[in-house]
Amino acid sequence: MAANQRLTTSTIVLILSCLCVGGPYTCHASHAQGDTIQPGQVLRSSEKLASAGGTFELGFFSLPKSNYSYLGLWYKNDPSGLVVWVGNRNNPIPGTDANLTMDADGKLKIVHGGGTPIILNSDQELLAQNSSATLTDSGNFVVTELNLDGSTKRVLWQSFDYPTDTLLPGMKLGTNFQTGQKWVLTSWISESVTAPGTFSLEWNNSNNSNGMGQLVLRLRGDVYWTSGKLDTQNRTFQNIPLLSTNSSNDYKFSYVSNENESFFNYSVTTGRITMWMVFSDGQLMDGFKSVLVPDNICYGYASYPGCAVEKPPVCRSSLENFEQRSGSFLGPAFNDQNSSVGPSDCWARCWNNCSCVGYRTFNTNDTGCSFWSGAFVEDNTVGSTKIYVLNSTSSSSADISHSTGKKWWIWVIVVGVAVLATLLLGFLLCVRRRKLKGEEERNEEDVLFELTTSNRFNDSNETGNNREKGHQVKVFSFASIMAATDNFSSENKLGQGGFGPVYKGKLHEGQEIAVKRISKGSGQGLVEFKNEIILIAKLQHMNLVRLLGCCIQGDEKMLIYEYMPNKSLDFLLFDPTKRSLLDWKKRYNIIEGIAQGLLYLHKYSRLRIIHRDLKASNILLDENMNPKISDFGMARIFGRNDVEANTNRIVGTYGYMSPEYAMDGTFSEKSDVFSFGVLILEIVSGRKNNSFYHYDHSINLIGYAWELWKDGAILKLKDSMLGDSSIRQVLICIHVGLLCVQEKAIDRPTMADVISMLTGGTMSLPDPKEPDYAQLSLKLSLKESVSQKEKSSSYCVASSSSVILSPR
Repeated sequence: MAANQRLTTSTIVLILSCLCVGGPYTCHASHAQGDTIQPGQVLRSSEKLASAGGTFELGFFSLPKSNYSYLGLWYKNDPSGLVVWVGNRNNPIPGTDANLTMDADGKLKIVHGGGTPIILNSDQELLAQNSSATLTDSGNFVVTELNLDGSTKRVLWQSFDYPTDTLLPGMKLGTNFQTGQKWVLTSWISESVTAPGTFSLEWNNSNNSNGMGQLVLRLRGDVYWTSGKLDTQNRTFQNIPLLSTNSSNDYKFSYVSNENESFFNYSVTTGRITMWMVFSDGQLMDGFKSVLVPDNICYGYASYPGCAVEKPPVCRSSLENFEQRSGSFLGPAFNDQNSSVGPSDCWARCWNNCSCVGYRTFNTNDTGCSFWSGAFVEDNTVGSTKIYVLNSTSSSSADISHSTGKKWWIWVIVVGVAVLATLLLGFLLCVRRRKLKGEEERNEEDVLFELTTSNRFNDSNETGNNREKGHQVKVFSFASIMAATDNFSSENKLGQGGFGPVYKGKLHEGQEIAVKRISKGSGQGLVEFKNEIILIAKLQHMNLVRLLGCCIQGDEKMLIYEYMPNKSLDFLLFDPTKRSLLDWKKRYNIIEGIAQGLLYLHKYSRLRIIHRDLKASNILLDENMNPKISDFGMARIFGRNDVEANTNRIVGTYGYMSPEYAMDGTFSEKSDVFSFGVLILEIVSGRKNNSFYHYDHSINLIGYAWELWKDGAILKLKDSMLGDSSIRQVLICIHVGLLCVQEKAIDRPTMADVISMLTGGTMSLPDPKEPDYAQLSLKLSLKESVSQKEKSSSYCVASSSSVILSPR
């Protein structure tokens, strides 16, 4: 068949999808015209959509050193072709076989031959059949619902709400407090990989004396640079000197801060085209005018205005930095092929490793890292390797390269010794690896034997056959789990927990399962793994998740649970488009179910259990929205007569940990009660505790609730989606929640008291005391600061969701 007669895979898929749409779009997929895509129309990979005034174009593009395609936006007359927005930055399309289309329900789909269609506006509740997608002259790609006369009824989706690395005039940087939407710029990993990379730019209006806020550039979450005070009259920032000295500065900056949202945006008074871009090296640039923040400016000992310079390693000097040079190192490289790290990550890792004197990216698309610690030899011949070398080695390296011809015999000896040392090291590593592998296999066998036969946790009154059976934990083969999850395919991934990803699977007999795959870097070892298996296998309650078994093979550790079709509580509760599924009746049922599960753990189970990590993501929901407490890796067994215990290893999640546990490691049943109180306030309000921002001052949800309680306006805490029903029940739940989060453990009720309060009808409740919301974060920061100084005492490993403080 001739080339011009062939149909691409994506075109065939598109035609079939049109046949399935029905109605007025049956059997004809027309081309998109002008600036708009209508249902049933197609924008092919070779075509472009242009805004009405010809300012912007939308289409598919590819990058150097890459075999993937992306849907993007750019200025039509920009000779540099800089892409200002990427629609599928996390889902690159193999090859160039791709089309953009809109179906009859208003879904924007990238249809391609490489797999499942990519849906840009995947929000199921913001779809409408009478829709169209238009590229505006502001660079905003907008999906709108139309009235019968063709006028706009409402905006369903817009690209401005999902920025990538570029801020266009009129776009927002900031937070929508009503929906939880955050507008943040994130750099690409490298110039060849569009996925979110090292640097992010956000607008932060907290902790700023001028009350206006400032731009914050972050490196992997840590503050890298801040803009300082915004001067709207002179159109500049304190730490962007280039704007102050530029007489042709034609920016107009504005900011908004109220109870609904806080954001920054800008325009240009002359109407010229412009864009602010965050590059993979940390450079903030006006793409058509000037560099606002130079690249690599806040590395090492940099003193550029606004740099948040951390104390460098003791081995580094203010005279040192990395410079790109041609040549090679004598010793072997240590390679990290991780494609999610870019050049700036390589710099930071080498700078903080005292033995590292050189680096470069490992992969052809400028991701991954190679590090060296040996001597560097200059080589300026054409085609030689470019490596970033610590400049303190410059003089010695030059001497080496210039004297090579005269003292070649010295290098023969040096190279010979290096080769012998490498061979010896390799032999020792091989021996060590075999020994470790043997130990791992023995450990694996020991763990499996213990899990399937141990009786340590059986009640003392169990005898006979029951005692001999032990836990009866089912051990699944690795092959069966691989088959059940389709090799852990991304389509089966349910989410990412603190200890690793969770996948949906189906066993060969048809039973649906959820597989928690413990990540190697999660901090959960064999102790926590065994703990969770043994505890859950021993506990039986309708509000506790049921463990089906486990799987151990090599480094792989997996827990197999019953599948919960409605996922976790946080998946619905904190999604502004999904939490409407949780009416008050369901929310109250969830609150009561969690309370019943905790009461069972604390009082009625054969093992008295303190959970220690109760939070919304650890509450799973079955098909009827009944709650199931999960994740017992951090749980502790209590003696029947124990009141409290103490630990040097603090585990849990900021925002849910009680003050006495977070500060002193003291935990008890009242620690879980505190976490439950936070959960109640979150369920009633639909807001997260540790990401809550109040427009007047920065406090968490507990503090906000307390302020409303004092002001007699506590009903403002209620989620607006709940309407005016069951006001009395809502008030009782908030009251109980505030009683549970009181500062002192002795003031908090037990779970038995909590259930009585929730279901006690007309019983009067005591007034709550002020919670310790204002000082806890400060105390934790001071504690961590002290622990860093006392190097022999502890270290801290923290993430966005959980924290573990352990003794060395």
